[in-house]
Amino acid sequence: MSSICNYPLKLQPIFRRYLWGGRRLETMLGKSLGEGDDYAESWEAVDHGEDQSVVLDGALAGRALRQLVVDHNRELFGKHAGQQQFPLLLKFLDCNRTLSVQVHPNDEQGARLTPPDLGKTEAWVVLAAEPGSKIYAGLKSGVTRDDLRRSLKNGTCEKCLHEFQPEVGDCVFIEAGTVHALGAGLVIAEIQQASDTTFRLFDWNRVDSEGNPRELHLEQSLATIDFSRGPVALQKPVGTGTAGRERLVACDKFVLDRCTLEGAQTLGGDQRFHLLVVVEGAVKISGTPFEKGETCLLPAAADRVEAVAQDHAVVLDSYLP
Repeated sequence: MSSICNYPLKLQPIFRRYLWGGRRLETMLGKSLGEGDDYAESWEAVDHGEDQSVVLDGALAGRALRQLVVDHNRELFGKHAGQQQFPLLLKFLDCNRTLSVQVHPNDEQGARLTPPDLGKTEAWVVLAAEPGSKIYAGLKSGVTRDDLRRSLKNGTCEKCLHEFQPEVGDCVFIEAGTVHALGAGLVIAEIQQASDTTFRLFDWNRVDSEGNPRELHLEQSLATIDFSRGPVALQKPVGTGTAGRERLVACDKFVLDRCTLEGAQTLGGDQRFHLLVVVEGAVKISGTPFEKGETCLLPAAADRVEAVAQDHAVVLDSYLP
């Protein structure tokens, strides 16, 4: 294949509508939404079965992300060439109501599912938080399987959950096997493995208009939870030695950096792809403008590029370790 996968790619977002969504994907992040007030997620970059990001511009316009994986593997992945799937999924979440309490499997557990899936380790960056909004991350210290099972039977699961009130800019790392939930009033940027497997543990005793509760996955959840983990603390940003770049997460599934741009900064050039999402301000990447809420997939073959902020900008940068 010719070397055409070598420029900053804009991708078409895929929207997910759930009862806990709202309109802030449009009002805060500039997405063009249709009618309704239940827009919950914007999948910014995804290659997972029929869910496929599509390139919006340039020589690859109209191509699905899976096509790039197949036709331009080395250009896309560089030192990580040979991937059979784009390994990361980037999304925004508008949490207008509290989400269910959930847990995700690890890779080994996901491989045993029908059909098989990757595990789901993820990280959140808080973009907006209304007063009193909560994050539930991990179990309280000492909570056992029996304690949790008992609380679920009594409808008091929240007594077992570690909770805190986050602030804008906070980062939370949720390893597979960690019980978690996002509270009402939050807008979140999330980077995760390219998986869509979720086990729902508890739904706050809610019922639908006909009095029926949502489906739960109690036994699967209890078999997936890592009860040795305990409460999850906020990530502490670490300097990288590069001005304006701090490391939020470094794990075996992905690295997540936050770049604060005042003027120009060089990105890429390390023989790997970068998923770049603008969460404040606006930037031009190799001359292509990206506004707040827009995502750039920078292929490995694009090499070093210049990102120029229009005044002040913040960009989240996700990539493979």
